Amino acid sequence: MTNYFRVLYYLANMVRRTHLDRDELIKYQNKKLRKIIRHAYDCVPFYHEKLKELGIKPSDIKTTKDLGKLPIIRKDEIRKNLNEMICREYDVENLEMHWTSGSTGQPLLFYITKEEDDFRKAKHLRGNICCGQKPRDCWVTITPPFRFARTTKLQRILGFYAPIPISVLEDSAKQVSIIEKIKPDIMDGYSSSLFLLAKEAEKRESKAIRPRFLFGGAELTDDVSRRYVEKVFEAPFYDRYATIELERMAWQCPARMEYHIDADTIIMQFVDANGEEVSAGERGEIVCTSLFNYAMPFIRYAIGDMGIPSDEECSCGRTFPLMKVIEGRKDSLIVLPDGRVLSPRTFTIAIRMFKLYKHMDQFRVIQKKPDLLEIHIKKKNDDVDESIMETELVAHIKKMLNIDEHKITFKVKFVENIPLDKSGKLMIVVSELKTNLQVK
Repeated sequence: MTNYFRVLYYLANMVRRTHLDRDELIKYQNKKLRKIIRHAYDCVPFYHEKLKELGIKPSDIKTTKDLGKLPIIRKDEIRKNLNEMICREYDVENLEMHWTSGSTGQPLLFYITKEEDDFRKAKHLRGNICCGQKPRDCWVTITPPFRFARTTKLQRILGFYAPIPISVLEDSAKQVSIIEKIKPDIMDGYSSSLFLLAKEAEKRESKAIRPRFLFGGAELTDDVSRRYVEKVFEAPFYDRYATIELERMAWQCPARMEYHIDADTIIMQFVDANGEEVSAGERGEIVCTSLFNYAMPFIRYAIGDMGIPSDEECSCGRTFPLMKVIEGRKDSLIVLPDGRVLSPRTFTIAIRMFKLYKHMDQFRVIQKKPDLLEIHIKKKNDDVDESIMETELVAHIKKMLNIDEHKITFKVKFVENIPLDKSGKLMIVVSELKTNLQVK
């Protein structure tokens, strides 16, 4: 159960730290880093063995500059050593199990404590508050159905930072109809979902949706699409950068120069192919060390995205360092024969809710024709009958996304491997159609 007093305590301190003197911020980071490294060495078998093999002691890691002595940890290694990644001080039965969205086709399990969950809630809100969100603002969020329960009954009663959830699986027309009645102050969702909402609102010439501002995230969005959403809803669009395992990592303030990195809760490094940190303005792989995950620490964890660090200072006065750009996965929108446009996230979420999803290692959705979608699946093992999985998966997707079974064909292919694209990323949803959804 959420401890609201603890969330508010964390939140008040987090907002205050955005204005710390830069030297004080670095001092704070280093103190938290030494604590998490000592904890990982003493209590987490995986990190104890890693450091021992390298001949590194916790006392060798004094500042963020020493992190280069440690290896970069990737998702496959975490999956293979999950049990050894969990702190021995905790009973797994008492921890909360979470998993990533599978936007790369492969979900990642991880564990947190209830206290860490409260910390994450405060982390999630900080960027919103810095942009001007108020406790009782009417807040609509486009989100997966399985996240509806995260808004507690007490939150709804008090209306205190209480998002009104709308399913991302609903088609845009229905979403717009619901939002028109709510008339939110704040609108929040996947960037592609907000784009599709804007297309529908413009189509019906709706003037009823006029939030003070919008929050997007989860997907790479281009400037043209962002400006289009702002034009339709006549409100500024603030982007956020997050992963499920580390929560909010960077966010735009009203100045919108770049993205403020949550430097008091994570250490974000940008590294080259040799694992060395790049200079400001250079492109590098994003590697993060969490300063708050104790049940299952993430130290020098490669999240799978690319970014560019900046040495500029934001005009808003906040001292958190900036990152210039986020280069991550950019999947395709799917246009159905009836003209309905689906966000790539709808497929990720729908497949994740499939009852046999636990038997999948990776998947990819490819639109070959307007009425033909292929689903490539790499199974974890051979324990599941492929014909049963195929039949039930197609029925599940058609039901979840309200797709007429006579108007579109799904072909399921079981494959040994799903290749990365040229950028080294795994696009989970790919459209091979030549036509693209355009903005005016």
